[in-house]
Amino acid sequence: MQPPVNPDPDVDTEVGVDEQVGEVDDAGVEGPRRRGIYLLPNLFTTAGLFAGFYAIVAAMAGHFQPAAIAVFVAMIMDGLDGRIARLTHTESAFGKEYDSLSDMVSFGLAPALVMYEWAFKDMANFGFVWGKIGWLGAFFYAIAAALRLARFNVRAGVVDKRYFQGLPSPAAAGIIAGMVWLGVDLSIPGPALMIPAYVLTVVAGALMVSSIGFYSFKDFNLHGRVPFTTILIIPIAIIVISFSPPDVLFIVFFAYACSGPVMALWRLRRRLAHRKSH
Repeated sequence: MQPPVNPDPDVDTEVGVDEQVGEVDDAGVEGPRRRGIYLLPNLFTTAGLFAGFYAIVAAMAGHFQPAAIAVFVAMIMDGLDGRIARLTHTESAFGKEYDSLSDMVSFGLAPALVMYEWAFKDMANFGFVWGKIGWLGAFFYAIAAALRLARFNVRAGVVDKRYFQGLPSPAAAGIIAGMVWLGVDLSIPGPALMIPAYVLTVVAGALMVSSIGFYSFKDFNLHGRVPFTTILIIPIAIIVISFSPPDVLFIVFFAYACSGPVMALWRLRRRLAHRKSH
């Protein structure tokens, strides 16, 4: 029994770069196989990867504001590539793997290294041990992001889609990049915020690998009808952010990171109250 072939020789049915598609001519003879990937969604993934890499290079050169902004640009690209793939029916196994690797650079390595260059690097001035503590804090965040992404990939089909298990890596990156951008905007040098920055980085990493649920907003129906006034939410959000992007973005992502533990404590309190009542 021969393997199934593509019924239309002009259509490249792709699910990954390593999977080949055979072509059959009018005489029923199978021609050469060709390989390929979907271009459009992977262009956005590549743009996000570029932004993450640029953030690292900019931080190494001491340009922390562009580095922080690049992380947010990567976040926008990450939000677009998957949606474009679904809208254009160009989802593929290759795209998912490529997106995950891009996320590791943009939301794992880039925030960790930007924060290290901005606030932790000068910890070595206090001694050899403190220098190690500095880069270990940044490494903890990076490895937490890697573990978070790996867990998400293997459990994507078995968890409640309404909630993320652990703080999403883009949100954690938003906290780190937001703090750096806010510090630069307020003309506060990174070493002056060394301790709060270190605590925030480690806590963000711990929340990523935790089992705390964070609302995913995936149950919002974007295709159904909504009241006309609902469309005002988007321009209002843009106006608010435009007043002071570093302040607003840091507050938003920090509040989202706090929402998971707060809701977990609230649910625990309700369970304890329910047990006492029975």
